[in-house]
Amino acid sequence: MERIKREEYLSILRNFKDQQIIKVITGIRRCGKSTLLELFQDYLKENGVKENQIISINFEEADYEELQDRKKLYEYLKSKLVKGKKTYIFLDEIQNVKEFEKTVDSLFINKDVDLYITGSNAHLLSSELATLLTGRYIEIKMLPLSFKEYLSAFQDKTDVSRKFRDYLQYSSFPQSIELFKINPENINLFLDGIYNTILFKDVMQRKGITDKNTLERVTKYLYDNIGNRTSMKNISDNIEGLEKNNSYNTVSTYVQAVIDSYIVYKANRYDIKGKEFLKTQEKYYAVDIGLRYHMLGQSSGKDMGHILENVVYLELLRRGYKVYIGKYDDLEVDFVAKNSEDTIYYQVALTTRETDNSNNSILNRELAPLKKINDNYPKYILTLDDDLDTDFDGIKKINVLDWLLGKI
Repeated sequence: MERIKREEYLSILRNFKDQQIIKVITGIRRCGKSTLLELFQDYLKENGVKENQIISINFEEADYEELQDRKKLYEYLKSKLVKGKKTYIFLDEIQNVKEFEKTVDSLFINKDVDLYITGSNAHLLSSELATLLTGRYIEIKMLPLSFKEYLSAFQDKTDVSRKFRDYLQYSSFPQSIELFKINPENINLFLDGIYNTILFKDVMQRKGITDKNTLERVTKYLYDNIGNRTSMKNISDNIEGLEKNNSYNTVSTYVQAVIDSYIVYKANRYDIKGKEFLKTQEKYYAVDIGLRYHMLGQSSGKDMGHILENVVYLELLRRGYKVYIGKYDDLEVDFVAKNSEDTIYYQVALTTRETDNSNNSILNRELAPLKKINDNYPKYILTLDDDLDTDFDGIKKINVLDWLLGKI
């Protein structure tokens, strides 16, 4: 299988190489964490690091089952360290090692160790570990392929619109590309394996959840309602069979469990005018639209407006932003993207063209909340329309595919 260069993530690893800080890579199963470690190990070897200076263990492999005992793991790693030289240690899916944080802490003390760990569950950075390693780690939040990365896997870069449809339907997980090239029908089996492994191993076993039926219905509800404001009450009211006295707590536990497995992402709301974060009516987004098709069926593709919104949300996360749903009085801004230096506002729409109304109510509706915001931060409308670089009093309308490909 040809490995896709994940340059954005690789550049972070290169920048932090040899610094005494733990590199923690998190993300859903099969999003490419293991391949990223392999690519970085290739980089190390190309730059003079010897084979015996690299120790790589994947705790999902049966060969390393014995090392899931943290004491045995530490002794094994200690015996492999190269004296007088830097040893690069890669521990993949380390959440399978009970009390792994104690081993990580012991390794960190050694200045000749450069440590990289990955995990498929937010337990990896639970409050206990985060407290233990405060100031001593960086988290690299990994997602499946961006559209730009997906397109890079094809020699033929033409017909971008069709490839975007394939990207949505046939999944953004890296392995799905090879399956697509052989036979797209194989992708369903692949996605089914990911889905069941996450629900059984990362959610039910790790969280002690026994009601698979309710867990699946909660997960499917979130996937069916991407881009819609919701609440625990909304969900519990739509899940039959829950005991009403305990439904809120049950739903809240299940929702947090699927968020912790990275199969679902939550976007909280932000009051732009009042400059405060809101605690209700958040939105949820799927980690992969192909997985959503698999779970809900092809008819779920009719909701293209929210699907496009989902893609933009994930892309903003990839670009390092914290992303919120904006509120201004009674109007909504799809996304408020913030980082340490900047704030950007986005509206997302399939089109802003109006075929039966010369006043163009669609465009006016998208512009309305952005026009109310009286700061000088950039404001964009992202659409599939091809009339590029249209400007409405400083609000730019741009093609979303060009934006995803970094052309704008």
